[in-house]
Amino acid sequence: MPSFDEVLKEAGEFGRFQKRVFFLLSQTGITFSSLFASVVFLGRAPGNFWCRIPGAAELSERCGWTLEEERNFTVLPLLLGNESVTGQCERLDVTWGASASCSRPLGRYGNGSAGSPPLAPCRGHWVYEQPRSSIVSEYDLVCGNAWMLDLSQAILNLGFLAGAFILGYAADRYGRILIYLLSCLGVGICGIIVAFSPNFTLFLIFRFLQGMFGKGTWMTCYVIVTEIVGSDQRMVGIVIQIFFTLGIIILPGIAYLIPTWQGIQLAISLPNFLFLLYYWVVPESPRWLLTRKKGEKALKIMRSIAKHNGKFLSPHYSEITISNEEVSNPSFLDLVRTPQMRRNTLILMYAWFTSALIYQGLVMRLGIIGGNLYLDFFISGAVELPSAFLILVTMDRVGRRLPFAMGNIVASVACLITAFLPEDIPWLKTTVATLGRLSITIAFEVVYLVNSELYPTTLRNFGVSLCSSLCDLGGIIAPFLLFRLAAIWLELPLVIFSILAAVCGLLVLLLPETKGISLPETVEDVEQL
Repeated sequence: MPSFDEVLKEAGEFGRFQKRVFFLLSQTGITFSSLFASVVFLGRAPGNFWCRIPGAAELSERCGWTLEEERNFTVLPLLLGNESVTGQCERLDVTWGASASCSRPLGRYGNGSAGSPPLAPCRGHWVYEQPRSSIVSEYDLVCGNAWMLDLSQAILNLGFLAGAFILGYAADRYGRILIYLLSCLGVGICGIIVAFSPNFTLFLIFRFLQGMFGKGTWMTCYVIVTEIVGSDQRMVGIVIQIFFTLGIIILPGIAYLIPTWQGIQLAISLPNFLFLLYYWVVPESPRWLLTRKKGEKALKIMRSIAKHNGKFLSPHYSEITISNEEVSNPSFLDLVRTPQMRRNTLILMYAWFTSALIYQGLVMRLGIIGGNLYLDFFISGAVELPSAFLILVTMDRVGRRLPFAMGNIVASVACLITAFLPEDIPWLKTTVATLGRLSITIAFEVVYLVNSELYPTTLRNFGVSLCSSLCDLGGIIAPFLLFRLAAIWLELPLVIFSILAAVCGLLVLLLPETKGISLPETVEDVEQL
C-alpha cells in the first residue's frame, strides 16, 4: 500500500487542481483581514461633537433653533467661562424647562453664581455632526466611555482566540471543509446582526461570535491549502498571506466609498456567503480523511485530483496508508518536556505574541495620528506586499532564522526612531514608520512557516494551535496598550513596541535553522536539529 505522499506525487503535488483550490480559498484572506482591521474605520473619530443640556431638544424645537444655534447657546458660554473645557465631556449644570426664554435661555442658572457658569459631567446627551459615521457616535463611545472602543477590538480578538481552540478542534474531528463552510455562514450572519445591533452589548456579543467564526474560516482554509500540496510546496503558506494584505489594501477604498459604519460592516461580511458555493468545488482534505480511517473516500478524491491535473493514478491502488499518526491526547507538557522542544515553544509563543501586538498596534495607530486616514492606511497596506516576495526570494537562500531576526530588529529600530522624529517633517516620520510596518509583517509571516517546521508530526497541529493562540492574546492587549498609553504620550506605544521587537529579534536567533531539512517526524528528530 502506498503512502499518501507517494500517491500525491503521482497525482501532482501542485497541479491545476491545487492551484484552483488555492486561489478560491485564498479569497478568505481578503475578508478575514478586513474584519481584523475594520475597527480603524468602524471606530473612527466622529468629528465635532458636543454635550446637550437636558431639555435642550424640546426648547430647540419650540424656539425653532438650528443645531448651530443650539450649540452657540450651550457650548459658547461654557467656553467663555472656562478655557480649559471643550464642551464635549462637560456641560452647563442647568436644565431648560418650559419657562426658558428662546432669546436668553441662560438668563438664570440652575445653581451657582452668575459670574461663573456651573459645570456638570456629560451623561449620554451628546450631539454629533456625523451621527452614524462610526460606532463611536452610534453608541456614545466618547469621554468616560472611550475605553469601550478598545474593548470592542479586544472582544474581536477574544473571538479569534476562542475560534482557534473550538473550531480548530472541530475541524480535526468533523472535517476541514464542513467547519470552513459553517464558519463562513457564521461570519455572514453575525456580521449582519452586528451592523443592526440596537445596543452596544448586543454589538459586542455578535462581534465576538464573528471573530470566532472568522478565525475558523482563515484557519481551515490555510490548513486545507497546505494539506493538498506536496511537502516541497511549503512556501504556499507564505503566498496565501498576500491575500491577507490585499484585504488591508482594499479596506480603505470600501470605507471611503461607504459613509456609514453599518455599510462598511455589511460590505466586509456579506461576501462570506459567496464562499458557501465552494461546497461544490472544494473537496474534503484527503489527509484528514485518512486520519479518520476513510481511505476509500480519500482515494476517490486523489483520483479526481489526478484527473484534473492531467495525471493518471494507478488502478491497482486500493488503499492508502498514512505513515504518521497523531498523538491521541497531546498536552502542553509534551511541548516542554525536552530541552530543545521547551526552548522552541517558549520562543515561538513570545514571537507570536510580539508580532501580533506590534502589527495590530501599528495598524490601529493610523486611526489616532491624524492625516489622511484612507491614504495612509492604503499606503501602509501596500508596503506589506513586498514582504511576501522578500521572504520567497531570501528564505531558500539564507534560511529562516536571519529574516526572522532581522524583521524584528529593523521593526524595533524603526519604531524607536519614529517615536522621536519631530512632527514638522511628516514625510520622514511616515517613511520610517512604514519601514517598521514592512519589517514586522515579514516577522509575522515567517513565524507561520517556522512554527510548523519546528514541531514533530505527532505534535504539529497542537503545537501550532497553542503557540498561535498567543497571537490572539497580543491582539486582545494591543488596543488597550495603544490607546491608553497614547493618551499619556502619543508615541509611547512605539517605544514599548521597539523594546518587545528587539528582545524577540535576539531570541529567535536561538532557534535551529530549518532550511533544506525534512520536517521532523518525532520529538527525537527535533532534539537533533
